[in-house]
Amino acid sequence: MSVEREERDAAALEAGYDRTHRAYELGGIIGAVVMASWLLVRILQCGPLSVWWMTLAALIGVLAADFTSGFVHWMFDTWGSVDTPIVGRIAIRTFRHHHVDQKAITRHDFVETNGHNFALSLLPGTVGVLWVRPETATVFDVFLGIALLGLAIVNTWTSQIHKWAHQDEVPRIVLLLQRARIILHPEHHSLHHKAPYRRNYCITLGWLNAPLRAIRFFETLERVITAVTGAIPREDDLGPALAAEVAAEPDDPHKPKQSQPIRA
Repeated sequence: MSVEREERDAAALEAGYDRTHRAYELGGIIGAVVMASWLLVRILQCGPLSVWWMTLAALIGVLAADFTSGFVHWMFDTWGSVDTPIVGRIAIRTFRHHHVDQKAITRHDFVETNGHNFALSLLPGTVGVLWVRPETATVFDVFLGIALLGLAIVNTWTSQIHKWAHQDEVPRIVLLLQRARIILHPEHHSLHHKAPYRRNYCITLGWLNAPLRAIRFFETLERVITAVTGAIPREDDLGPALAAEVAAEPDDPHKPKQSQPIRA
């Protein structure tokens, strides 16, 4: 990249985390726990599924959570600004701050780290509660309920897993899960923070980053949106000059990656 990234004021972005935002996160945590618990009770009241069907449903929920983390991450990284109504202060500010100060997330407490993802988990939890009715539930209803429960639960861990990927030291069990690539690995995620700043958006497990990149999923969406609206991807995040350069330069998904040091 021949153009430098425009740096924002990290302190000003961090100051945007106010009491209203924290109240929203606390409400999201409480609501998500209530809905997930309610959905679990409803599933347990239904007829049992075989272990194979339960495993498949849970796996679909896990993959859906990884995809959701990538899609939401891409959306807030790529479009809008801190001044965008509603989501600007609630979500986009957090992503802009993270790109200015990657270690800031490691200093956040449980609520600030995880509140937003708990709030997002309210949606699958609520849909599951409304869908699964023990007195009339079919096999498909239970299957869908388990998938939605898996999505809700794993999604609540997204920011915590992302935080671990930026920490210098993590619990041993977390380190083992990272090394096994069961959850997001620091080396894998580090590519997201390097030019051209449009890789590895999935930050729960990271499993879907390679497939989505192979089919150029996000790149295609960006081209369509730019063609329709004229908006430049990541213009607010990178600055107009660098964003225009990145958008104009094709990103080859088959290009060999530079090796990165692996944390011991």
